[in-house]
Amino acid sequence: MDHPHHHHEADETASSAMMPPSGGHRCQMSMLFTWNTQDLCLVFRWWHVSGPISLVLSLLVVVALGMGYEYVREITRRYEARVDAANAQNIGGELPDNESSSLLTGRAVKNSQRKGQTGKALLYAIQVFYSFFIMLLFMTYNGWVMIAVAVGAFFGYILWGGSNATKSVACH
Repeated sequence: MDHPHHHHEADETASSAMMPPSGGHRCQMSMLFTWNTQDLCLVFRWWHVSGPISLVLSLLVVVALGMGYEYVREITRRYEARVDAANAQNIGGELPDNESSSLLTGRAVKNSQRKGQTGKALLYAIQVFYSFFIMLLFMTYNGWVMIAVAVGAFFGYILWGGSNATKSVACH
């Protein structure tokens, strides 16, 4: 049984998604590599490249975002090292002979370890979210944006990369 009105409703929904927003521009999404910047929107409909100036400004923001990701990774590395050092000191330190003091110290150590693990998990979640956001930028398939992501990673690594280049922004 054919219901032509169902197809009509689907067509209206699909065409309304491609209609220009209130700003009068249309966002193009390419699934193939391109250098075209006409009607390029980055992640959000409002982040629209409308000319050479907005292209350059957008690419600078993408570079800054790539650098920021490396900064978040460095903060995470430092925090993890600090928590791990504190945990090692607590485990290796001598506990008092008094049994009640030992129980209190043990609880304080476990509480500290739990807070450290929660902090690590929070920083990891931020890092994963950030890397997926950068992936969305890369998935515009626009060569200029892809280069800006790589340039941001390059300069971010120079500033904050330390010695660990094995982890990438590939999803997480």
